Amino acid sequence: MIARTPYDALPAALVEEIAAAGLDPRAVYDHVVLAFEEDLPGGADDVTSAAMPDMGEAVADFAAREPGVVAGLAIAELAFAYALGDTVKVTGRVPDGTHVEPGDVVLTVSGPVQGVLTAERTALNFASHLSGVATATAQWVEALAGTRARVLDTRKTLPGWRALQKYAVRCGGGVNHRFSLVDRAMVKDNHAVAAGGVVAAYEAVVAANPGLRVEVEVMDLDELRAVLAAGCTEVLLDNMSTTDMAEAVRINAAAGGHATLEASGGLTLERAREVAETGVDFISVGALTHSVNVFDLGLDFRTTGG
Repeated sequence: MIARTPYDALPAALVEEIAAAGLDPRAVYDHVVLAFEEDLPGGADDVTSAAMPDMGEAVADFAAREPGVVAGLAIAELAFAYALGDTVKVTGRVPDGTHVEPGDVVLTVSGPVQGVLTAERTALNFASHLSGVATATAQWVEALAGTRARVLDTRKTLPGWRALQKYAVRCGGGVNHRFSLVDRAMVKDNHAVAAGGVVAAYEAVVAANPGLRVEVEVMDLDELRAVLAAGCTEVLLDNMSTTDMAEAVRINAAAGGHATLEASGGLTLERAREVAETGVDFISVGALTHSVNVFDLGLDFRTTGG
């Protein structure tokens, strides 16, 4: 049986580290508990590992199988702490955001063989997915290096995973866009249709939310000119050509340069540099979170027994 360590019994330093990373430790703990419930519903045991004779203690390494940037290793440690309690020891954990190469060991876990085997996949699922997000983000950051543009994430996140995925974006060097529908307003094309125009929609949102940041999505340069004239200071350029984005930058500069410009809409890593060199401030990429490749991490046993 796994320990199912209560939240209050987790290592204090680990909880503090997760909080310092901008995450809610209790929410992360609850997420880990739910993940184990998927594997061991209703308090059940791992039927395979439970059938094995006592195999003693194991020492095993989390190792990278490909180059990239790791994230979520503290979450992996929390998974082991939840499953094995004070019988587990995690050492050599590299900081999230570290660039790694194939074969690099990113953490080592020591504990009862059965418990390590039971917790292995849950720990890997968190670390592999979040490292995939961080790695994809780092590729965009590298592609934009030397330009003013920075890569943004979006709300196109896996349900229940938003805080963790946005944390992984930060680990990769990216910037978080809004977290929810309440911390920033964003006027999109359907709002404009409903309000009778993009300026009308913008003005309605500003009037209803004094002091709140408001970004407006524009579909063409005429809409850009209109929202700049209305005082908008954050504009998303949706599905524009590279030529039109460059012209949008010139229009904004001629209007005083008071707005930040965000390029968005099906942008690929291959076009990253081309788009950045138009002079936009941000490039938002939904693929960082909605369709990222899992990073290849593996757990390799060094020793068992004893």
